Amino acid sequence: MPPKTPLLPRILIADDDPVSSRILTKSIESWDLEAVAARNGREAWQALQTSGIRLALLDWEMPEADGLELCRRVRAAGGKRYIYIILLTSRDRSEDVIAGLEAGADDYMVKPVKFEELRARLQAGRRIIELEDKLLQSQKRLFELATKDGLTRLWNRRTILQFLEEELSYGERAGTPTSLIMMDVDNFKTINDTCGHQAGDKVLSALAKRLQKQVRPYDRIGRYGGDEILIVLPNCGLDAAAGIAERLRREAIRKPAKLRGQALGFTVSLGVSSTENRARTTADKIISAGDLALYEAKRLGRDRVVRSEPGPSRKKSSNRAPRKG
Repeated sequence: MPPKTPLLPRILIADDDPVSSRILTKSIESWDLEAVAARNGREAWQALQTSGIRLALLDWEMPEADGLELCRRVRAAGGKRYIYIILLTSRDRSEDVIAGLEAGADDYMVKPVKFEELRARLQAGRRIIELEDKLLQSQKRLFELATKDGLTRLWNRRTILQFLEEELSYGERAGTPTSLIMMDVDNFKTINDTCGHQAGDKVLSALAKRLQKQVRPYDRIGRYGGDEILIVLPNCGLDAAAGIAERLRREAIRKPAKLRGQALGFTVSLGVSSTENRARTTADKIISAGDLALYEAKRLGRDRVVRSEPGPSRKKSSNRAPRKG
């Protein structure tokens, strides 16, 4: 006999015939594989949804959902990970084979099963699943390269601006406010000039991680450029956005970043703007308002939150005294 070669960690065997199921299970386990047995279509469907199954042997004729019905359900459900399905049946007419493949089966075996042939087909299924996983990983990497900032792992400028446009459009239709926060690191150039660009990178990376832990699941954070970060807050008014900004400011500077054991203390300034109490607002206008508020925070001494009120020059800052430097 050829040496045992592990194929896949778990294989579903869905067969209402206890003798056939037991024989299949013992054969598969003899190949160092884990078999998950199901006695009917209902149990098989539950296992397919909850047990991390990647390969399934489905009997055509079962109570509570036959093999064809399960194939259709699996393909209709989609899912992130592909499930390779081998349909088992005593039917051997060409029209039956066609019906099984059209229902979503990947392969078709006629009973009684020849076990060496089954093992070879499982190996083929494994190769297809591995190729599918590699393709998905490549697609994920390409997506991240196209949408994420390489240093901070935040959304890049193009993507965060796209999110802002989408949220502004949705907020206008739904009648809900959209707010944004413009943030940057105070005296960032000084950090780079005195401690080196690696120190500046470390500060940005640490800041990004802290911010991601503090925002709501549906908020979006992107690197707008340099040390400037843009945060999009859907369904959020100006007062609430200013409160979020103040919390982010405190958490961002709660402890210094570290580079090779050296403490890198830093502060941040934040400008807040919103569509609340405004006429129809474009992305350019709300960003410009946030930028003006951020500039005002710098002018007032840094390390603070300033929010942009409706109107060209009305701005309100937090009452906290600025940190010097």
